[in-house]
Amino acid sequence: MAAFIVRMGPVLMLWLAVCVSGSWAVDRGNFKTCDQSTFCKRQRALKPGQSPYRALLETLELTNTKLTLQLINDNNKVRLLLELYRLQGNMTRVKINELKPLKPRFEVPDVLINDPPTEPLSLLSQDENGMVLSLGADSQRLIVSAKPFRLDIMEGREVLLSLNSRGLLAFEHLRIRFLMCCVLSPSGPTSISLDFSLPGVEHVYGIPEHADTLKLKTTDGGEPYRLYNLDVFQYELFNPMALYGAIPVMLSHSPQRTMGLFWLNAAETWVDISSNTAGKTVFGQMLDYVQGSSETPQTDVRWISESGIIDVFIMLGPTPTDVFAQYASLTGTQAFPPLAALAYHQCRWNYNDQEDVAAVDQGFDQHDIPYDFIWLDIEHADGKRYFTWDPHKFPQPKEMLQGLEDKRRKMVAIVDPHIKVDNSYKIHSEIRSRGFYIKNKDGGDYEGWCWPGNSGYPDFTNPEMRAWWASMFAYDQYEGSRENLYTWNDMNEPSVFNGPEVTMHKDAVHGNWEHRDLHNIYGLYVQMATAEGLIQRSGGVERPFVLTRAFFAGSQRYGAVWTGDNAAEWDHLKITIPMCLSLGLVGVSFCGADVGGFFKSPSPELLVRWYQTGAYQPFFRAHAHLDTPRREPWLFGPENTALIREAVRQRYALLPYWYQLFYHAHRTGQPVMRYSLWVEYPQDTATFSMDDQFLLGENLLVHPVTEEGARGVTAYLPGNGEVWFDVHTFQKHNGGQNLYIPVTMSSIPVFQRGGSIIPRKVRVRRSSSCMEHDPYTLYVALSPKRFAQGELYIDDGHTFSYEKQKEFIYRRLAFANNTLSSRNLAPGSQFTTLSWIEKIVILGASKPSKVTLKMPDGKESQLEFDFDASMSVLTLRKPGVNAGVDWTVVLQ
Repeated sequence: MAAFIVRMGPVLMLWLAVCVSGSWAVDRGNFKTCDQSTFCKRQRALKPGQSPYRALLETLELTNTKLTLQLINDNNKVRLLLELYRLQGNMTRVKINELKPLKPRFEVPDVLINDPPTEPLSLLSQDENGMVLSLGADSQRLIVSAKPFRLDIMEGREVLLSLNSRGLLAFEHLRIRFLMCCVLSPSGPTSISLDFSLPGVEHVYGIPEHADTLKLKTTDGGEPYRLYNLDVFQYELFNPMALYGAIPVMLSHSPQRTMGLFWLNAAETWVDISSNTAGKTVFGQMLDYVQGSSETPQTDVRWISESGIIDVFIMLGPTPTDVFAQYASLTGTQAFPPLAALAYHQCRWNYNDQEDVAAVDQGFDQHDIPYDFIWLDIEHADGKRYFTWDPHKFPQPKEMLQGLEDKRRKMVAIVDPHIKVDNSYKIHSEIRSRGFYIKNKDGGDYEGWCWPGNSGYPDFTNPEMRAWWASMFAYDQYEGSRENLYTWNDMNEPSVFNGPEVTMHKDAVHGNWEHRDLHNIYGLYVQMATAEGLIQRSGGVERPFVLTRAFFAGSQRYGAVWTGDNAAEWDHLKITIPMCLSLGLVGVSFCGADVGGFFKSPSPELLVRWYQTGAYQPFFRAHAHLDTPRREPWLFGPENTALIREAVRQRYALLPYWYQLFYHAHRTGQPVMRYSLWVEYPQDTATFSMDDQFLLGENLLVHPVTEEGARGVTAYLPGNGEVWFDVHTFQKHNGGQNLYIPVTMSSIPVFQRGGSIIPRKVRVRRSSSCMEHDPYTLYVALSPKRFAQGELYIDDGHTFSYEKQKEFIYRRLAFANNTLSSRNLAPGSQFTTLSWIEKIVILGASKPSKVTLKMPDGKESQLEFDFDASMSVLTLRKPGVNAGVDWTVVLQ
């Protein structure tokens, strides 16, 4: 939900917040520009040129794990300490801090999953002007220039990246200031800045969250991209304003190389991007000499943060897959969700009471639309006291949950991190008595205004507070909860209605640190503690599902995110694609947007198109503001109900594929949506700015219909020499072309890549759990360019047994030389399934004379088949083999 500042009494303000019309838009006056952010304005006033920083080469220390070197600012004589690490996996880490700070500066904890392992550096040469070091990888060199200080990373004769080449390193050191009564205090401005130059690069991506295009724009003459978690009421599109989450990771891509920059800082951060022709700069002239080019494109990036230290990871790729693996090695991979979480979710602010929940649940059955989760917003709690239930509206929550469980369905209830100040409220009393609230600058508990009224804010940066919060999800603590109740963390930027920019005052205190130092990591800690609570309540057996609105680097380890308070407008539908694409590039695969738009009321056409789009995005949830008319899928007439039903059913049929993709993402860090086609086709420049279509894994290409009244879309089918099959008609199309596709209201343009095998469960039931033992249909798409292959992953769908007891099935499906086979990819695993292979559909096939099923024990049987000569589709009926065993089908 959104919040906003109203200059009225608190009761009236809250009433207005609840009753606000969907026609309202973001009030930009509530949020700062760079000119209004004093440190950003001050740092941005520095122009490229001669850097005051000089490397003191005589201070060099080189060990097996790191290089240290002092830098001096010749203007004020303040010394900095540079630490440089060569990390395993083709990464370099650069840290810059004050050599002797008056007090410690904040360094972000808990984001890195471990202390990154290092590789040795070696000094190759040194003179009075600088030094050259080997970075360990073949032909990679680090050049340190002394005056002005600068770092260049080279591979062979190619400059990959330069640091401080524009001279914009700026480090505001702590200094003594006089307070009243002659007290001395280390304080003053503490902002930092550093620039990076990327020769040969024209396309950069990432640094979510912004409602903007996938390819980041230059900011020359405009606002920088801002990273500062904020509760933005009905955000605008196509601008660099900060939104709910902040992941300070940027990827660069060219046909030659993909790289990444990870700026590990949790304070307010601004990012400037400029692009020029390198041959017109002094640095470009050096490149001209090295590379023999006079028109080398270049992108320059500058990071500015309010406090903390400079701690940056340079991920050198060279491929997109390498960068994803490098970032995952630092911050972890996407949490592997329960299978049901990948199904359809039904939400509204708010379902009124238990009878309303039962009626909506029954409505899905009456209209034959599957769903897995129904959600409750803030009105379900007793006076918005989280971990409670309204005694009049939800007097028997366990019975309500049991009713859902009887249908093998689940519920999500909201638990926000603002706590009603009420001495009779157990949660508040315990947090206060334990001293777990964030403090104000005077040492008292920090209080602000949010949904319950006057609220306290738990200090989730305190591990003791997080442990206590996790314990509150125990079944004997969270009264009325059951195993099928999961959690939604909203408003965790944190949102403070009467705070500056609708968030917390920067001088609020978390232990030894001011809020300004760690603002962007607060939401991650909330989700972390909640996820741990859901795990603990089951004794470590069950996988959690937690949705968060605020996030940071590493949030992928704890669950899902969504794009916040969008609107029922066509442009908001379109922007869901690049917003989730950007998140996928920086580790967060489990992303979605409110289907139908949170604010305003969608037309039936927009709602149908949104369901069709959401069905092919990772997190699939419908949600709406309490001031909008009800919009359950059957309220828009029989024709639209049928269209929505079909979209949801397509999602359920593909759940085996979605589950396999998330398992792969959890193991490897590769995104579920291959965000932008360039991830799979890194040398195809036609894909570099494309954000109206996407790949799911390697093998499904989706081009949603996002234009009102559309009669056709033009999809780009990549890959010269490849083929793509329409998943609905099985029509074959050649790759390497733009294809115009006529569409009707029932059209969802989706194509399966030739050379792939995709499992589906086509018997769709009321929930994913009801389909657990149902059979599989394999769709085999043949290609003249490569053998067809795919995977099948099966486990119990909800516990950690796949990890702890190796209880899972993981199989390779392959078609080559007219033979289709299933082979075990995990010989050490053990799991059994009742599911079997019901049908095999082979696209682009020739008609065989016979089809033989062969089993490992030597048994053979002939399979019945149908062949559609007009579409070259071969259908093998009822192989009847268990999905977890070896088998071979031979076409003759």
